[in-house]
Amino acid sequence: MLRTGATTAILAAVLFGVSTPLAKLLVHDLSPWMLAGLLYLGSGIGLGLVRLARGLTRSRKRSERGLRGAEWLWLLAAVAAGGIAGPVLLMAGLTATPASTASLLLNLEGVFTALLAWFVFREGVDRRLVAGMIAIVAGAVVLSWGGTVSLDGGWGPAAVAAACLMWAVDNNLTRKVSLADPVDIATIKGLVAGTVNVGIALALGDGPPAALTAAAAMLVGLLGYGVSLVLFVVALRHIGAARTGAYFSTAPFVGGIASLVIFGEPLTVGLAVASALMGLGVWLHLTEDHDHEHDHEEMEHDHPHVHDEHHRHHHDGPVTEPHTHRHRHVRLRHRHAHFPDAHHVHRH
Repeated sequence: MLRTGATTAILAAVLFGVSTPLAKLLVHDLSPWMLAGLLYLGSGIGLGLVRLARGLTRSRKRSERGLRGAEWLWLLAAVAAGGIAGPVLLMAGLTATPASTASLLLNLEGVFTALLAWFVFREGVDRRLVAGMIAIVAGAVVLSWGGTVSLDGGWGPAAVAAACLMWAVDNNLTRKVSLADPVDIATIKGLVAGTVNVGIALALGDGPPAALTAAAAMLVGLLGYGVSLVLFVVALRHIGAARTGAYFSTAPFVGGIASLVIFGEPLTVGLAVASALMGLGVWLHLTEDHDHEHDHEEMEHDHPHVHDEHHRHHHDGPVTEPHTHRHRHVRLRHRHAHFPDAHHVHRH
């Protein structure tokens, strides 16, 4: 679980981090809100086409399942928080917040994600995990440090912080639907967030973008926002919101490295320090050993799985791995290394 979750979370951070300098190449032709909207729409439309093509392949049985029942409510709440409230709060906050202060405040998303995961959604936490999170966030702060911090105006920085809180709520609520098809989840979130941001841009007086510029932005969005979000959801499924958010917080470092290549920017002391801090934080997380005796309550659910110590049931005929069907877990008490996936949500 750790290998799969950490790998997909870091890959998500790499794709998102690389998309940042690529987006800078387009920001001169588009307003920030139109650019954000096109990036999200590119992810939603692109993944929607992937979903459609996959659905037309009737001969291949899906290993993922669609959203069901109450999961739609969780996803709608996540989209409302991260795709609607978050961008609006950020837009309002930026009008009264210095750029250097806003850059620092945006690091609160990872902090809020972890705090909500630990204290509201009952994910396990220990000192090693906290130390790793602090190191990663400290590295992000070093990268975003602009030399000055001003909280004048009060409501502006508060609105930026509130936007980060909304995205943290989004991350934790998305974790609750992460057993569903991550392509479906990312498609819906991309379409909604894209529509909101484009609507904001048009309301502020932007005109339609040039076709070639829009296509380039949407392609960057498909990879940096769409595929990245799919990988993020897979990581949520395996290691929970706090750990996934921590790994994803390395995205600014990836963006800094990509800028060295794309723009020929010099290697700075800040980037070197951030590299060391984030490397330490990731190492602390990767070497985590969360092992204790725990109980599994009896439950029945439906998600992609393989036959392992938690999935010991019979099938009539051969099966492929992984496969998806509704199955029942009997009550079980045992001990092994584990992470806060769908089968390990318990108090510590």
